Amino acid sequence: MFPEVIETKRLRLERCCRERVSPRALYAAAGTSPTIDAETEYLPWSPLDTLADAEERLAEFERQWDDRERAEWVVRPRNGEPGAGEFAGTAGLICRWDRDLALPAIWLRKPFWGRGYSGERADALLSVAFDRLDVGVAAVPIHGENDRSYSAVEQYVERHGGRYEGRLRNHAGRYDEPADHHRFSVSREEWRAADGAETTVRFPEDHTDSASDW
Repeated sequence: MFPEVIETKRLRLERCCRERVSPRALYAAAGTSPTIDAETEYLPWSPLDTLADAEERLAEFERQWDDRERAEWVVRPRNGEPGAGEFAGTAGLICRWDRDLALPAIWLRKPFWGRGYSGERADALLSVAFDRLDVGVAAVPIHGENDRSYSAVEQYVERHGGRYEGRLRNHAGRYDEPADHHRFSVSREEWRAADGAETTVRFPEDHTDSASDW
C-alpha cells in the first residue's frame, strides 16, 4: 500500500527497514550523533541509548508498515545535492484510518537544515496521502515552542490550500511533561484545488523508465 521508494527533484525517500538501513547506521545518526539533542528538542521521541534500541525501532517501523499504521522512510539527498546519498533523516506518515486522517512527520539531521527539504518532503507525503491512500485530511502538529518548524509548515500548508487551526494547550507530552501543539491541516479537496496533484513526485517501482528522467 505504501510506496517503497519516493523521489522528488532533490530527495530520495526509501523505506526505513533493516533491509535498507542497518541498526548501526540508525544508531550513529539517532543516538551517538553530536547534534542529536538539538535535532530532537521538539520531537516526541528521545535519542537512542543503545544499538539494541536502534534494532527495536527498525523492527517497530516494519511492524507498523505491515499493519498499515505508519510508513517511515529514510531521507537521502539525490545526486547533485550536497551530501548525496547520506542519511539525512527520516520522514513518516501516520495513518488514523478511523478518523480519515494522516499525520506527516519529519526528522532532519542538522547538517541538512535550511535547504527547504521539509517542504519538499511534505509535497511528496501529501501526494501519497491524498492520491494513493485517498485520505480526507492531513494534519501537522508542531510543538508549541518550535518556531523554526512553525514557519516552514505555515509556508507549505498555505501553498497547498490548508489552514492554521490554532494552539492546543497541553495536547501532547515531551519527556513526560505536558506540551502545547500548534495544528495545521489540509483537506484532500483543498490540496486538489491548489493544484497539489501537479506536485513532481515519482514512485520508481511504478515505472519501467529511468527514475532519474525528469
